[in-house]
Amino acid sequence: QVQLVESGGGLVQAGGSLRLSCAASGRSFISYAMGWFRRAPGKERAFLGNFNWNSVKTYYADSVKGGFTISRDNTRKTVYLQMNSRKPEDTGVYYCAAARGYYSAGYPTRYDCWGQGTQITVSA
Repeated sequence: QVQLVESGGGLVQAGGSLRLSCAASGRSFISYAMGWFRRAPGKERAFLGNFNWNSVKTYYADSVKGGFTISRDNTRKTVYLQMNSRKPEDTGVYYCAAARGYYSAGYPTRYDCWGQGTQITVSA
């Protein structure tokens, strides 16, 4: 089992930038795919992107390409979500999640472990 802890949320003005971190713990984290999701107010959890620790490729949802960058630090077992030029509609709770095995898509039910989420509010 993998434990995930997000950090870095808060209030940002429209057009601003923010970087979220997700620290993973657990011996087997390398065998998981890591994803980022966002739950906007009143909406379902939406997939932003993911990667597999044993692959160099990162996948992004078509709806967010260009607005988010996912990166990783294998040594620190930490995943990052860099967000630039944010808009008020990016407000929501952001989650990192882990799916066992190799996985390159964004169905939430496929992810086995979830962080507690971190709130981001983008003001106009």
